[in-house]
Amino acid sequence: MASESLTVTDNRTGKTYEIPIKNGAIKATDLFQIKTNEEDGLVTYDPGFMNTASCQSKITYIDGDKGILRYRGYPIEQLAEKSSYLETAYLVLFGELPSQSQLAEWTHNITYHSIIHENIKKLIDGFHHDAHPMGILVSTVGALSTFYPDGKKIFDAKSRRDQTYRLISKMPTLAAFAYRHSLGQPYSYPDNDLSYPGNFLNMLFKMTEIKYKPHPVLEKAVDVLFILHADHEQNCSTNAMRSVGSSQVDPYSSVAAAAAALYGPLHGGANEAVLRMLMAIGSKANVPEFVKKVKGGEGRLMGFGHRVYKNYDPRAKIIKEIADQVFEVKGRNPLLDIALELERIALQDDYFIKRKLYPNVDFYSGLIYQSMGLPMDMFPVLFAIPRTSGWIAQWEEMLTDPDQKLARPKQIYLGAETRDYVPIDKRK
Repeated sequence: MASESLTVTDNRTGKTYEIPIKNGAIKATDLFQIKTNEEDGLVTYDPGFMNTASCQSKITYIDGDKGILRYRGYPIEQLAEKSSYLETAYLVLFGELPSQSQLAEWTHNITYHSIIHENIKKLIDGFHHDAHPMGILVSTVGALSTFYPDGKKIFDAKSRRDQTYRLISKMPTLAAFAYRHSLGQPYSYPDNDLSYPGNFLNMLFKMTEIKYKPHPVLEKAVDVLFILHADHEQNCSTNAMRSVGSSQVDPYSSVAAAAAALYGPLHGGANEAVLRMLMAIGSKANVPEFVKKVKGGEGRLMGFGHRVYKNYDPRAKIIKEIADQVFEVKGRNPLLDIALELERIALQDDYFIKRKLYPNVDFYSGLIYQSMGLPMDMFPVLFAIPRTSGWIAQWEEMLTDPDQKLARPKQIYLGAETRDYVPIDKRK
């Protein structure tokens, strides 16, 4: 059996180096011994972390070529069918499925931390009526650090647990209040008699009724969507959570940074881009012409393809079934026929097959949320709520990993050499 190492010859000097391989990776710092002088060792250049592992993790496993997604070893298909979001969040955070008593205690603590301080409500009131809900969420979750200064005790396990309760329970409240603010409607406060997704629907949609009763199909749909979005390995927002968290700041500030990353259209806004594409296509009859333009480089096929998945996104299969159930309750989304025709053509076209462009989770999630009456501005907010459990799990794993240090990447400097200062009256 070959040695678990990599032999590298530097053709600049003729020297040969042996670099250890562990878990299919080499340490980037081991490359620094490869140098032509005592000052400058070799570094790797990898914009966007295309082939660089920034951590070791036990939380989420993805095999993009095979279309596999697992949380702590459990297939996403089994969790979506049999679990609930709060049970899945417990699994993601603590590594094992909870016992009945553990789940009861966990659910109780999440339920009874869902109320927010009245001054946070005043902060939301201060935003303009058309402020983007995600901007409000980023601001308010960051502001929570001033309400819970004990959150700074990040190496105290009990404090971390307290902040976990608060963040997972308050995110739906902040999100729903941001939504109600955008409509100019009074806030609907949490109802501790309801489930996690049921209570979120209550805070979104309750009007004059004394007791809001969520439709079981919609309640289940939200629960499954939350499960599908609980974690997804080292994506942009998770990397932000870990990177900012490496400074040892409180978790509220780190979650605000992660949510800000999710705000971007290339990350949390992808399902909105799908809807805008479907609306631009206009009708099922226009799909062939749209596909022709995409193949000719005149447009983009949104909701297809993924940075990780080179096969059918396993979450997309689950979400497609949920969509059918929601449409039975809320009526068929008129954009669905366009989406189905687009999927049918793309999955049969060699152009897309060769490029491994398959539907991802964003292709159908926006249709579901729109059918439930939610505007596109709310889509990244709906993403942030369930991802909070994954962010916190990744943050805690980072904190307790002895290999992790303050995030501070190298750069390759291409600027000017040393120059002397020129007084302003002598500059050209």
